Amino acid sequence: MNELIGRVFSFEKTTFPASSELFTKLATDGQAPKALMISCADSRIVPEQIMQAQPGELFVCRNAGNMVPPFATQNGGVSSTVEYAVVALGVHDIIVCGHSDCGAMKALSNPVGLEAMPSVAAWLRHGAAAEHVVSTCHPGLVDTERARAISLQNIIAQIQHLRTHPSVAAALARGEMALHGWFVDIRAGQVLGLDGDTGQFLPLREDSELPVAVPAHVRAAAEMEEAAE
Repeated sequence: MNELIGRVFSFEKTTFPASSELFTKLATDGQAPKALMISCADSRIVPEQIMQAQPGELFVCRNAGNMVPPFATQNGGVSSTVEYAVVALGVHDIIVCGHSDCGAMKALSNPVGLEAMPSVAAWLRHGAAAEHVVSTCHPGLVDTERARAISLQNIIAQIQHLRTHPSVAAALARGEMALHGWFVDIRAGQVLGLDGDTGQFLPLREDSELPVAVPAHVRAAAEMEEAAE
């Protein structure tokens, strides 16, 4: 802990002065992040580092297993964060970001020991669909391969949950929102992106088009309204 506290002093003495103009602008003008990233709370995954984002560029929500509970009348931290990002901050891109060697996905794959963590077990039920898909469609997978497959399916499941949130659904219908599913391979230092058309996770490359899970496109309901006018 003392080592971490020492870095706070370094921030005050070195980091802040070097970026004082940026922090002054953020304090005066407020924030206008380019995207919301919903990522795992795993200490090895740092969204701002992955995105190489400066302060003010990325709105972040972190939790065990990068879960997005389906919209419900009962309030929750993830739901509130999503709503605020879309309505108040006007973000046009949301990224659901999973990763390799995820403890939450390992627990979904093999729930031994979860009886001692009832809150964790209840939270992981938001990923039940991912585990069920892998168990029924890929029954031969075991251990690391099974956990990785569940991680990928979980990203897809959480994007579907995200679409149940009214603020997101409305932004998608207006063609003002795109949803992204990313998977970070910690060992390889590689980021894969979900292609919504093919269902495949493809490496993000500078010379290739960015794979998008749900691209920004005016939906049928909006098109019907325009036609009626």
